[in-house]
Parts: sequence; structure tokens; C-alpha cells
Amino acid sequence: MEATLVLSPSPLSLTRPANPFLSLPTRPGSRPYRLPTIRSAISRVKKEETVSTIKTNLENCYLLAGISYKGLTVKQFQDLRKALPDSTKLIVAKNTLVFKAIEGTPWEALKPCMTGMNAWLFVHSEEIPPAIKPYRDFQRERKLENDFTGAVFEGKFYGPGDFKALETMPTRLEIYAKLLGSLKGPASNLVGTIQAPARELVMTLQAYVQKLEEESGQ
Repeated sequence: MEATLVLSPSPLSLTRPANPFLSLPTRPGSRPYRLPTIRSAISRVKKEETVSTIKTNLENCYLLAGISYKGLTVKQFQDLRKALPDSTKLIVAKNTLVFKAIEGTPWEALKPCMTGMNAWLFVHSEEIPPAIKPYRDFQRERKLENDFTGAVFEGKFYGPGDFKALETMPTRLEIYAKLLGSLKGPASNLVGTIQAPARELVMTLQAYVQKLEEESGQ
């Protein structure tokens, strides 16, 4: 008599097998590990791009200033950007990202104004007063209380109350005129000009040399 072996089918499992690429093993009692989301990855990339943009604008930058923009409308911000000269760049960035870009550089002196909501004005010109004046005009015309929160120029920090010194700095033309007046006047005037800060003297001499070159080429 032959014996017949009958195998009963095993019940099908309806559970989906774990994907080893979406989850990692965890220890008993520990919280499951989750891979970073796409959103957080994009946010990290944007922050890195912002820091890179700030570092790029620090190249050939003569002055960096913070402006409180709390309460400004999008339209006001657009108008402000249009009013600024081409030698400047206005960037909105978080204080933490700006500090990350300037940390370890002379611009780190700007740290005291790393509070509140700031827009950052990069001035890529030696002519500081003409770069600052458009915002002062914008502020006055619209009766805004938003003021400069601070600035760094030649490694020195200027607080909101110190901006008068920046706004009244002599322009290149004024320095040039002063030198010509000294050359035509008594020797004591020339001595006074030579005793001026080194930066002003260099700018004056450069302007005078340029003037001589232009005259010789005529």
C-alpha cells in the first residue's frame, strides 16, 4: 500500500517587507532613526549658498552696514533697492549666516549689531558718503524709524550714533581740491594736509597723479 504525503499550503503574508534603504536597525528601547528629509537638505543648501553670496560680496568691500528692516513692506524694499547706487548691494540674510561668513575676518567687528531683523548693505566703493546718502534720503522721505544698526569701515565698528563721521567723510574730489589749495597756499597748509590720515593722503596723491597724467596727455 502506497502512502500519500499531502502538504497543506502555508497562509500568505499580507505584510510588506521592510525596505532596508528606508529604515535602519535600532536597539531595543531606542527611537527609530530617520534619514534627513528632502526639505531639510534643501534648507541646508540654501544656507550654504547665502553664506557663499555674503563672502563673495565681501570681496572689494569697503564698508558693510546693517539696516533694520522690520516693518518694511515688499514695495518699500523694492524702492530702496532701486534708489541705491550701483556700487552697493543690499542683501537680506539671517544674522547667524552673516556672522558665519565674517567670523575670523576684520568684518567680525560687526558682531554688536547681530540682533533683530537686518538687511545688509555692502559698499564696493571708496566713496562712502554717496553710498549712505540714498538710504538717508529714503528714510527721511518716507518718515521711517528704521535706522542703521551698525557698520564696519576699515576694521572699526561704527554704532548708530557714529554714522555722522561716515556721512561727512570727504569725497575724492574734496580731497583733491584740498590738495590743490595746499599746493597754491602757504607751506603750513601743505603740512596740515600731509599730517592727515594715511588713507586720505594716499587718495589725494593718487588723484593728483591722475590729474597730471591727464594734462600731459592733452
